[in-house]
Amino acid sequence: MANIAKPKEWYDQRIEYLAEFMLPERFATMSRVVADRTRYMTVCAENTFHPQNASALVRHCEAFGVQELHAIEFLCGFQANTHIVRGTDKWVDIMRYGSTSEAVEHLKKEGYRIVAATPHTNDLTPESFDITKGKFCLVFGTEKQGISPEIMAVADEFVKIPMYGFVESLNVSACAAILIQGFVDKLHRSEVDWHLSPEEQSELLYRWMRESVKDDEGILRKRFGEDI
Repeated sequence: MANIAKPKEWYDQRIEYLAEFMLPERFATMSRVVADRTRYMTVCAENTFHPQNASALVRHCEAFGVQELHAIEFLCGFQANTHIVRGTDKWVDIMRYGSTSEAVEHLKKEGYRIVAATPHTNDLTPESFDITKGKFCLVFGTEKQGISPEIMAVADEFVKIPMYGFVESLNVSACAAILIQGFVDKLHRSEVDWHLSPEEQSELLYRWMRESVKDDEGILRKRFGEDI
């Protein structure tokens, strides 16, 4: 669960006020989208070199409602191409780490299963992977080397996409799109409580509205003083 700095009522008061400065349709869209966001499933990208793949990962997470993306950057930075990501990075929280061990420690502390997207002796398919066992983080490796030995050593489970042609593997972007969409669809059809908590939804909606309202700080200060 994300750190919620204020009580839900605090966010709701400011949401109600900011809504006066938005088109009703825009506010309705944001409210609908935040209701479909999840942190039950998250994604981790390990040393994503190509901006095109970084951008695609961000867009995939945003499109399918995955709120957080974790980027391990000890070899290269996770840099999305602005022409490809097209502003979707505003709606996804990108968490950055200087080492794999730092990322794994954080994810494990938050209760995530580490699920490496790579062929393995004991791997699962998207169909056989059990989403009901608890929160999970899909980890994608580098474009050339794949998942690092460190992730392989600590992974709780492994998942692969079955291939029926001559091609043995897909690139990071294509693999991520298939797995993220497939698992999100399974979550939506399951009885798992994958939604953000009401407190998380209010905090996130407040942040999104501030991104969308011009002079949001001035508007809020006029109404609520320094408490914004």
